[in-house]
Amino acid sequence: VLQNLSQTPVLRELLKEAKIPGTTIKIESPELCMLCCFSFKQEPQLIKLDQPGPLTLAMHQFVTEMQETKKRVVTPKELFAQVCKKAVRFKGYQQQDSHELLRYLLDGMRAEE
Repeated sequence: VLQNLSQTPVLRELLKEAKIPGTTIKIESPELCMLCCFSFKQEPQLIKLDQPGPLTLAMHQFVTEMQETKKRVVTPKELFAQVCKKAVRFKGYQQQDSHELLRYLLDGMRAEE
């Protein structure tokens, strides 16, 4: 899940912008743009961001490390610690469903905005 997220260009760009407090980001959905041509004009969403939360910062750090490092192994210790703070069920290193991790990670970052 984390490898896939680190290879998502839109997420990487949003995380770069979200790291800077007071930034306004513009979100345009490619699907909506396709619909715009056929039915109505959909305006992009503008969101002003405050100080990013600890989970968002940890995700930014992880994605940056995945993209810029020459190491063969990247360990998401800080990101995992932040996920565990938001979702206690992940503490203890028990096996969890990757879909649950994805859901808690994205929901946790959205809650910080």
